[in-house]
Amino acid sequence: MNLVVNGDAESGPGGSAEPVTSVTGWEMREGAPALIAYSYGGGYPTAADPGPAARGSRFFSGGNSPLTALVQDIALPAQGTTGHAAIDTGRVRYTLAGWLGGYATQEDGVRLSVEFRDAKGTPVALSVLGPVTAAERQSRTALVARTASAAVPPGARTARVLLVFTRTGGGTSNDGYADALSLTLTATGGLT
Repeated sequence: MNLVVNGDAESGPGGSAEPVTSVTGWEMREGAPALIAYSYGGGYPTAADPGPAARGSRFFSGGNSPLTALVQDIALPAQGTTGHAAIDTGRVRYTLAGWLGGYATQEDGVRLSVEFRDAKGTPVALSVLGPVTAAERQSRTALVARTASAAVPPGARTARVLLVFTRTGGGTSNDGYADALSLTLTATGGLT
């Protein structure tokens, strides 16, 4: 099960390149993202550009802010095969995944991270994906799959998922793009 709420940009306002004032499931920490329809055009990614095979109708962009940051704080399951007891004995793995990209030869980008925290809120582990460079996109407008997987650190009780879009070049658009964001837990049954 994906623990990220609205990791596909499908819920809430949006559909154009105009920044939105709220994003379902996410707290806006800085800037204002746009949730753009793949059918929007205007140089933004389309369904014909490289990206998720099973994409929905929209994706995240950084809007027109130099820096846009969205965050979700997720409580890890208390019970079950991926609950606290399994986490504390090293029997749970996580996978952080997302499709990250940008526009043509520009280096605007997006970073997806997960920070695991203990019951006191102290960070105990961090995984970061992206940004995807123009060279990694072959200087095309594209989204590229990125994943990280490891053991959930013993003592972890929450996961902070952070999505940060950074405009590095000129222009007014922050052309970091993201879609199909997920954080999943898997019981390993043994020590990892």
